[in-house]
Amino acid sequence: MRPVPAHWHTETWICSIRGHVAPAADARTLRPEDRRLGVEVADGVRFVRCLRCDTWLERDDPTEPVYETVPSLDELDLPRRGKPLWDAVTLRIIALDKAVHAVLFSLAVVVLIGVQVELGGIRRWAQGLVDLLSTGVGDHVVLGRWLDRLARLDRHEIRVTLAFVTVYAVLEATEAWALWTERRWGEYLTVAATAGFLPLELIELTHSVTPTKVVALAINLAIVVWLILAKHLFGVRGGEAALHDSVDWATILASPTPAGSRGTSRRG
Repeated sequence: MRPVPAHWHTETWICSIRGHVAPAADARTLRPEDRRLGVEVADGVRFVRCLRCDTWLERDDPTEPVYETVPSLDELDLPRRGKPLWDAVTLRIIALDKAVHAVLFSLAVVVLIGVQVELGGIRRWAQGLVDLLSTGVGDHVVLGRWLDRLARLDRHEIRVTLAFVTVYAVLEATEAWALWTERRWGEYLTVAATAGFLPLELIELTHSVTPTKVVALAINLAIVVWLILAKHLFGVRGGEAALHDSVDWATILASPTPAGSRGTSRRG
């Protein structure tokens, strides 16, 4: 599952949001052995390489260097790229989907609390409209049925619905937070909760088929399948031990000069 078009470079996209990761830009001195990460091209000017997107950037020598020389890769906080980066992006898109659900459920909680508090007034208002319609003022069959149902609201049913909606508001919010912060248990929770909704959505489709219901079912099914396969849940595809792909930095940094990079940028 690709959350953005295939021709997009995810690494470049993320760098445009979070900034480049170019340790050579923060080193006081660039040595010959640092040529794969940065090179001096003129007095006070250097080209430095972003470890995430491979872009070579023109930078002035740092006025307040962080390092004396470029640290080894083992000492750096290396950025994600390739599949691990794709997985992180997709996970956060799912988290946003869950956050939207949490907001909608929370709004429903507020509405239900208001209905419970003002139930007597709502019943009287609805019954008055039902009586008005029954006198023959207009032909509003659907509206009449809806108002009749509103006039017969049961306080116990409202409490049960309120409890149900509150639980799901908390659940969706928990899923959103856990997925955004990449908690492993959050992935299992999301699969279990989302899969639990699938039978109900299928039952709904047997009663009536609408584009909204079909799209919702497709999205939830895709989330469950992607999480299980991509995140190796329940021991699938080697389990958690096979989750983290190793990055061959030696191959990535094989090009020693800016001419061999994906592109260059003067100040990007």
